[in-house]
Amino acid sequence: MSEKDKNKQGQINIELDDNTAQGTYSNLAIINHSVSEFVVDFISVMPGVPKAKVKSRIVLTPQHAKRFLKALQDNVDRFEKAHGEIKEYEQPPIPMNFGPTGEA
Repeated sequence: MSEKDKNKQGQINIELDDNTAQGTYSNLAIINHSVSEFVVDFISVMPGVPKAKVKSRIVLTPQHAKRFLKALQDNVDRFEKAHGEIKEYEQPPIPMNFGPTGEA
């Protein structure tokens, strides 16, 4: 087997449709977990609006959640090296009364 064929076997062809490519804005993420999964709800909270909807929910295995954490930290580190420290500003507390909670 040639080196080119080996590289092709290890690759995944990922497609991104136009609608998904637009992305979804989120300025709040709420994370819950059970023994078998992490659930991340991405929410867009607007100033002065007392209600916000979950815009996207991602369910991850614990192993993938840990890999995602590492990948995100690596990217934040690279961003800060290139652009300077990301400043965290004090945010007013957001009341969290958006439905039932518990294990998934």
